[in-house]
Amino acid sequence: MGTSRHRTLPHARRFAMLSAATITGLTLALGTVSAPAQAQSLVPQSEDEAKSMIEDRQAEDSDSLNRSNVPESVSVEDAKAAVDKSDEISTADVEYAAALEDLPDSGVPEDFYQTPDQLPEENGGVVKQTPSKFYVDPIKLIEHNAKSTTYMYKTTDEKGTARAATATLLTPEGAEGDAKDAVVISPGTQGIADKCAPSRQMAMGTEYEGISVTSALAAKRPVLVVDYVGLGTEGAHSYLNRVEEGRSVLDAAKAVQNVEGSTINEDTKLQLRGYSQGGHATTAALELADDWAPDLSLASASAGAVPTDLYKTVSGLSSMQTGLLLYGVSSFADQADVDLTEFLNQEGLDRVESASNQCTIEAVLSNAFLDTSTLTKDGSSFQDLVQEKFMDVADKQRLGDAEIPDIPVLVNHSRLDDVVPFELGKELASKWCDAGHKVAFEGNLGPTHIGGYIASLPRVELSTNRTFDGKAPVDSCWRL
Repeated sequence: MGTSRHRTLPHARRFAMLSAATITGLTLALGTVSAPAQAQSLVPQSEDEAKSMIEDRQAEDSDSLNRSNVPESVSVEDAKAAVDKSDEISTADVEYAAALEDLPDSGVPEDFYQTPDQLPEENGGVVKQTPSKFYVDPIKLIEHNAKSTTYMYKTTDEKGTARAATATLLTPEGAEGDAKDAVVISPGTQGIADKCAPSRQMAMGTEYEGISVTSALAAKRPVLVVDYVGLGTEGAHSYLNRVEEGRSVLDAAKAVQNVEGSTINEDTKLQLRGYSQGGHATTAALELADDWAPDLSLASASAGAVPTDLYKTVSGLSSMQTGLLLYGVSSFADQADVDLTEFLNQEGLDRVESASNQCTIEAVLSNAFLDTSTLTKDGSSFQDLVQEKFMDVADKQRLGDAEIPDIPVLVNHSRLDDVVPFELGKELASKWCDAGHKVAFEGNLGPTHIGGYIASLPRVELSTNRTFDGKAPVDSCWRL
C-alpha cells in the first residue's frame, strides 16, 4: 500500500465493490453510489472475483499506516487498532472502521437508551426525547441540516410484554406549521446488537439507510426512522419478527405526534416505506395496522425486496451471506427457546456470539464464504438447521396473506436480486391485487440486492409524491 492518498483510492474502490457483493442479504451496504448506472461498476461479476478481493485485502495489514495516509480526524493509533481488528486497509476503510469503533458514543447519551422503571400505559406513549444528529459520512464532515430528535416510546412485544423502543424524527430545515405529509422508514438489516441501532449509526455517519433518508428529506417533508424493538434499548432484538417489527413501526408513528417540536399530527398523511428487512417490517405494519393503529392516517406504502417467506429466502443464501445466517440462527433460537449448544460446535457457538455483537457490514465481511456445515456438530448446514428446528418460527413470519389498509401500494424488486427471490415480490403484489388493492409493481434490473435498492429510489420518490397529491399510481394488476 502506498503512502499517498492517491494510491489508496483503488483499495477504496475494491471496498465499495466488495461491500456491494457481500452485503447482498437482508441488508444494504454503505456506499457513495447514487444512481443505478454507477451501481453496475461496483459489483464483482462472480463469486470468485469477490473472494479474490477478500484475499487481496487480507494480505495487507496496518503497518503502512502513518500520519500521511490516515485522515486528520483519526489518530494513527486508533486507525491501526481499527484496521487490525477488521482487516480494513484503505483510507476510506480506516475512516469507516474508526467510526464503527466509536459507535457507543453516538451523540445520543448512552443512558438515554435505558428503560425507565415505569412505561406509559398506552402503546405509542412517549417516554423521553433528546436532540440528536444525522451525519451522512463516517468522518462527520457533512451534517444534514434537518433537525434531528431521537425519542423513546412504549410498545409491546410478541409475548405481550411492555417494551421501550426508540426512533428518530428528522424535520427539514425551515419547516413550519403542521406537516401535511411525512415518511416513515423501516430500515434494512442493521445487526442485532444495541450499538447497531439506526439512531446511533445516524449520529456516527455510518447508517447506510442515509441515502434513503436524504432522498426523502429532499422533498421537504418530515422523515421518521425506526430502530425496532431491542435495537438500542434493553432486551433482545427478535430479527425478522413480523409482530415486533410491525408494532415498532406503528407505535413510533403514533408516538411522534406527541414529540415536542414535531410537526406531525393525527391528520398528517403517512407513507410507510422500507426495503429488505425494512420491506418486511413495512408489510408487517400494514397487516397489523387496522387492529393495532386504526387511527393513523396512512396514505400509501412502498415495500421493496420483501422476504415474505423466510425459508425460501434462507434456502437460497450463498456462503457470501453467512453473517446474516448467524443473525437468524441466534435470533430464531431465542424465539424458539432452543439451546444452540446441542447443535453447534465450539466454533459455531463462537461465530454466533461474535456476529451477535457486530453490525451488518462487519458481520458479513468477517464471515463471508464461511461454510456453515463446519459450525455444526453433525455437519449439517444452517439452512438444514432452520428447516429442522426453526420452521415454526419462520412460518410465523410469513407475509402476504393478511388484510391491509385500502391504500395505494408500490412493490419494487430487482429481477437480478441474488438474495430475496424476485418471485416473492411478484407474488406479494399479485396477492394484494387479488385482494382488490391498487398496486404498482416495479421490477428493475439493478444488479444484486444492493443494486435493486439503489435502482428503486427514484421510483419510490415519484410514487410518494403522486400518492400524497391524491393521484392513483399506475395499476399493475392486469399484468400480474
